[in-house]
Amino acid sequence: MSDKPEKSKPPKMPPMTIPEDIEAIYINLVRIAHSPSEMVFDFAHLLPGSRPAKVRTRIVMSPLGAKLLLRALNENINRYEKAFGEITVPGSQSLADFLFRGNPPGDESNEE
Repeated sequence: MSDKPEKSKPPKMPPMTIPEDIEAIYINLVRIAHSPSEMVFDFAHLLPGSRPAKVRTRIVMSPLGAKLLLRALNENINRYEKAFGEITVPGSQSLADFLFRGNPPGDESNEE
């Protein structure tokens, strides 16, 4: 018998079937709401200068499921950055301000 503690293997992902007609959707905005029992994620696409954003899908998860998703996202972002370099996030502005800010006052270059 070995005195080494047995390492537990991470659980394997269950097999998944992806339908042939599934649509890949580009999302650049998410609104998150919650209640004591669920987290609601509204994934939307917003073109700069246009309103309103079009919600493309809504995902409802338990808080535990959302926390596990957060963990999985963190692990995958870390793997991505090790392979391709750090993802730079804009400084003092929020990401939404950076992506969707209007033209600065006095900048008429995109207006007709």
